[in-house]
Amino acid sequence: MSTEHAAASAATAALPLKHHHGAMSVPDLNAAIAWYARVLGFALERRFPIPAIPAEVAMLRRGPMRIELFEVPGAAPLPPERLLPDSDNRTHGNKHVAFAVPDVDAAAAHLHAQQADVVWVKRFPWGANIFLRDPAGNLIELVEEPELWQAD
Repeated sequence: MSTEHAAASAATAALPLKHHHGAMSVPDLNAAIAWYARVLGFALERRFPIPAIPAEVAMLRRGPMRIELFEVPGAAPLPPERLLPDSDNRTHGNKHVAFAVPDVDAAAAHLHAQQADVVWVKRFPWGANIFLRDPAGNLIELVEEPELWQAD
């Protein structure tokens, strides 16, 4: 067993984790809530203010997955290099949120029907994915993982 594997096993035993949510800043919370519902099927779980930021916040949920959206008055928009997956990787920090889909082509057809801002649909030797942008320009990846649906 490698040192890294042993360390990961020890951390797993000491600190149980499950994914809870990813968070994004948006300029228009109501428009973002509507977009995430229409395009990706997320429903509003709760809405609340955080006066210390100040921000108006929405937690969206689809099954066990959650996305937290922040509307902060006066927040700066994403710079142009953060709007494309390849150039975004040249800046440290969070890159995007990703979800698995059973079929990239079917997902792409849905996204185009919803007039989503699709950056690309690509197939690689190791798999396939879609990148799209929400109304604020935040990148979202859909990864083709059909085996996740075999048990369903």
